[in-house]
Amino acid sequence: MAEVLGAEVLEPESVDVETLRDYDLVGFGSGIYFMAVHPRLWRLIRRLPRGNGIHAFTFITSGGRELPLLGYRRAVHRRLTAKGFEVLDSFSCRGLDTVGPLRWVGGVNKGRPNDADLDRAAAFAAQLRERVAQSPRAR
Repeated sequence: MAEVLGAEVLEPESVDVETLRDYDLVGFGSGIYFMAVHPRLWRLIRRLPRGNGIHAFTFITSGGRELPLLGYRRAVHRRLTAKGFEVLDSFSCRGLDTVGPLRWVGGVNKGRPNDADLDRAAAFAAQLRERVAQSPRAR
């Protein structure tokens, strides 16, 4: 995604939140840990200033399907929207899961994300790039 978007990739703690308004599109990503996004992502979101309509997207890797009642993507979208970001879309794919007893067998989804997942991520990023380029907000 970063290559397709010409984007900089940062650890959550390295983000200078005051410079986000200089970007046309900001991505927020996390693996899923015990049915929740990583606390580092929540800490970043808490630090964010008002987004004033900045385009955003999320990307998630997880060991299994998102349970509708938990809605971890929905929770992230809701918080970003409350901060004033316009969340355009979300990408998700399987990732290695070694939670609980799965670690004894080496986990599930070994080798994921794989080349097919990365191709889907690149296509997703290209679609986002086009949407943002056509937006009146684009620079």
